[in-house]
Amino acid sequence: SHEFFMNLNPTSPYCNGIDGIISAYYQSVNNVRLYGPTNFSPVIRHISRFASAYQNSPENYFVLLIITDGIITDLEDTKLAIIGASSLPLSIIIVGVGSEDFSAMDELDSDDKLLSVGNQIAQRDIVQFVELQKYLGPNGRGWDKVQEQLSKEVLAEIPDQLLGYMKSKGFPPPPKPEIYPDLADERVQGTSASASAPFEASL
Repeated sequence: SHEFFMNLNPTSPYCNGIDGIISAYYQSVNNVRLYGPTNFSPVIRHISRFASAYQNSPENYFVLLIITDGIITDLEDTKLAIIGASSLPLSIIIVGVGSEDFSAMDELDSDDKLLSVGNQIAQRDIVQFVELQKYLGPNGRGWDKVQEQLSKEVLAEIPDQLLGYMKSKGFPPPPKPEIYPDLADERVQGTSASASAPFEASL
């Protein structure tokens, strides 16, 4: 199947935070046999159904992360799925892992020209593709040094994509939260007290 819940629990397919996602990932890796073909369109359409339920709400925005070590085999169908999702509160991040030829992914990451198939054109660019190997040294060395750079690249287009969606829907920015004077004083006092604690303890 090209579409199953990562924690392998269809009745409760939710993960609790990042640790829950990592735990579910290891559980899947140890219990699922991975094989081709590599199809993206099923999972994109699955998440699109969630996003479509919130397209009139400025409080919800979805980010789909796809990690793949294979060459995409349903490129045209994936393009159509992305075009269909381009009007929804959704961004797609694709990370290519391994030494495969990921050149087809650059077509999906349409920075210079909106993605199109025939007479169908995406409303906006919602895809960011990053090839992991470009950030690693020989034999995958140097991971500790490139984590920050990789994180920035993976998330680089999300702010503009989110703002672009909100503007296309005419959603105004949320009001700035008010900071009441009494609360501000408490924060300052709390900061001063906590800052002095190590000094007092060292005496």
